[in-house]
Order: sequence, then structure tokens, then C-alpha cells
Amino acid sequence: MTEELFRDDAYLKSCEATVTKVDELGIRLDRTIFYPMGGGQPGDTGTLTLADGRAIRIADTRKGPDAGEILHIPAADQPKPEAGARITAAIDWVRRHRHMRVHTSLHLLSAVIVGSVTGGQIGDGKGRLDFDLPDTALDKDAIEAKVNALIQADHKTGTQWITDAEMDQRPDLVKTMSVKPPRGAGRVRLLEIPGVDLQACGGTHVARTGEIGKIAVTKIENKGRHNRRVNVALAE
Repeated sequence: MTEELFRDDAYLKSCEATVTKVDELGIRLDRTIFYPMGGGQPGDTGTLTLADGRAIRIADTRKGPDAGEILHIPAADQPKPEAGARITAAIDWVRRHRHMRVHTSLHLLSAVIVGSVTGGQIGDGKGRLDFDLPDTALDKDAIEAKVNALIQADHKTGTQWITDAEMDQRPDLVKTMSVKPPRGAGRVRLLEIPGVDLQACGGTHVARTGEIGKIAVTKIENKGRHNRRVNVALAE
């Protein structure tokens, strides 16, 4: 299994690691700060720098076929390290930070709009959530104002862990019907915004809501009789 440093500290920009395996699927490390695509959040990009100074550009990060395995997928024509090589891993921090800001804003959006979340997507500076809201009209300006008020209040965010058994007793902690939180290690991570939101989530987030900056609700779409898609974007 790959030690997932990003789970405990989303602000780590680099780390030292050892290559454990290289094949056609990608590069495995014993530990990493690279977030693998999942939960609607894209995989990180960045570089792995070898001891001799050669840098391997990482174009994507995905979960591997084995439980707990993370694949660092190099761009075309990049050098291949050997198993056992020591490297310095560095993420594209500016891109990741935008993902963190958008991801946390979607937690606020799910707190403002009361309804089951049927899906979502995080992009570079924008994102969306889909809600199961039959016969419900959503006020775009009112939603935007409420989310921005929560951002401006600069609420602290934090994580806590519960056991798989505790998670089974609290299905209300999973808001997104189509995406389940990462499991298999015996515990599940929760993201808490005290007084605002508490839900299971394995993604990366900012430490305070004020760090998100102002957002805009760019569009609300009807995607079927039940589905309402709310699109947001970072305004700064």
C-alpha cells in the first residue's frame, strides 16, 4: 500500500519517497503527496525528480488495481526510474490548491441546498453538484449569496476519523449517493466545518473557508425530472 500523506496534510507540496514498482500502468511509490483521481476530484500532476537531477513529468495520478495502490502516470517520453530509486515528489501546487478551494466550496453548496446529492465534479477553478430535487425551483442569486456568506465567515475546517463500523451506523454522513468515501483501511475520514457541514470525504480541502475566495453560481440546469445541476466557479 502507498502511504497517503495528502490525507493528513493537504498542504504538503513535496516529499521524499522510494520507487517500489514501475510498469506500463505507472510508477508506484512507498509514500506520496499526489492525490489520485476519485470522488469527483482530478488526479494531481507534478514531477518526480531522481537523485541525478532528471525530472519525470507526471501527467495524472490514479488508483491502482490493488487496494491502497497509487499510480503516478508519466507523460509521454519521460525517463523511467528503477525500483528502489529515491526520488523527490512535487505536485503542481497552484492547480491542486484550486481543486482544494473548489472542493471545499462544494461542501458549502451542499450545506446551503437541502437535498440528496446524486453526483459531482471538481475541475480547475470550477465544479458542480447534482441534487435530487423534483419540483424544486432554485434561486441562483440566493444560493450564491449564502455560499459566499459562509466563505466570508472564514469557518475553520478539520478532519476526524471514525471506524468502518461507526460509518455503517451513520449513513447520513454520506451525502453523495453516487460516490462512496474511501474504505478498506478500517477507518473513514470525515470533513467537518463546525456548525455548517459534516460528511465523509477523502478529498483535499482548504483549512479555512475564507481561503476559497468569492465564488459565482454560473448556471443551474435541469438534468431530468429529478436532477438539478448547480455549477460554480472561483471568481478570483
